[in-house]
Amino acid sequence: MSEALRTDLYQLTMMQAYWKSGHAPEATFDYFVRKIPFGSYLMTAGLSYVLDYIENLRFEDEDIEYLGTQGFDEDFLDFLSNFKFTGDMLAMPEGSIAFPLEPIIRVTAPIIEAQLVETFILNKMNFSTLIATKASRVVHAARGRSIAEFGLRRAQGDGHLEATRATYIGGCDSTSSVLAGMKLGIPVSGTMAHSFVTSFDHEIDSFRAYADAFPKKCFLLIDTYNSIEGAKKAVIVGKELENKGERLLGVRLDSGDLSELSKHVRVILDNVGLGYVKIVASGDLNEWKIDELMKKGAKIDLFGVGTELITARPTPALDGIYKLSDVVEKGKHIPKMKLSEETVKATLPGKKLVWRIFENGKFKKDVISLEDEVVDNAEPLLEEVVKNGKIVCKRPTLEEIRQKANENFSNLPDNYKKLEGAPVYPVEFSQGLIALRETIVERIRKEEIRA
Repeated sequence: MSEALRTDLYQLTMMQAYWKSGHAPEATFDYFVRKIPFGSYLMTAGLSYVLDYIENLRFEDEDIEYLGTQGFDEDFLDFLSNFKFTGDMLAMPEGSIAFPLEPIIRVTAPIIEAQLVETFILNKMNFSTLIATKASRVVHAARGRSIAEFGLRRAQGDGHLEATRATYIGGCDSTSSVLAGMKLGIPVSGTMAHSFVTSFDHEIDSFRAYADAFPKKCFLLIDTYNSIEGAKKAVIVGKELENKGERLLGVRLDSGDLSELSKHVRVILDNVGLGYVKIVASGDLNEWKIDELMKKGAKIDLFGVGTELITARPTPALDGIYKLSDVVEKGKHIPKMKLSEETVKATLPGKKLVWRIFENGKFKKDVISLEDEVVDNAEPLLEEVVKNGKIVCKRPTLEEIRQKANENFSNLPDNYKKLEGAPVYPVEFSQGLIALRETIVERIRKEEIRA
């Protein structure tokens, strides 16, 4: 089965209505986010999946056969059998920093094509961007300490690979998922479970067994019974490894007062010459808990973050949307917008671009303009990625995306990175966009909203 049916039914019913009525204008849709669920910024991710989808978008025989059971017109199904995407797409590269109302992806295509791709774009971009943004917050809270993603067991089913990829873009250094390691090339990390420790007669027996099995990658979980006593036993095993020419890499704390315990464990390790041994902390961590630990001076070198990261708790979804902004009929552009009773749901008309202005190497403000406007001393954020249905952009590696994301995040002023109380980043509308919006609003009120 192809990805063509990864869509909502109403996309296909609208497509048949477009096709049957002969209504086939060129249409432009924008993917953007009205409101950010936490903090002041978004870190974009998921574009790679969209490009793969566009490149391979076809209705296969089994797709057509299934749709035939759902009441679609046979001639329309014949049309779908030869369907392919022929339009254009502009997008912010993955790892970009974006803000509310800014088009992150702009699709221009015959309306029947632009309509179909909506659901897939929303599915991939909303999820990956949400998780990448959450990861960047967790990483920032750690103040340079490494973050390992431990979320596979709590991930949303088969979405785990997409989520882990997004956490890596957001700055996490490794994952517990072996499959993600193999398929995506992300470094894998892990220690042991409490069940491993309790399966032995004595805690130190489990430590020795693990050290014997992995002398070059030995991390010991020390809180099964008592963290301080566990640390003392880890010292014994650490010294035994030294005698064999190896080193204990780290110890993990998974419960208790992580700040105070890490300080005590650090002293125990340092006093016997094991200052090189890292202290890992895990256990229902998130950006707020990590931030508090750092404020308390916790002696933690690496954080393992699972459930809260992989699910973006407390926000389970990003409310990104895909809205029509322009159609071309008889060679004339007709800007479109939604005007709602809820002001926040109104959209911006016309084919638009996004620009960023820098000051001393840092983001100063963004400007959303019409396509034919140029913003002085600003960098365009949207890049051409698809032309006439063909991928035309360079496809960066995951590592290159991660590096670019880190660079972009470093250019975001620190006050916008605050976990709580971050100010709203300034996103302005160009004069042309403001004037067009006022014109369209007036026309809608005259023609569609009658007294």
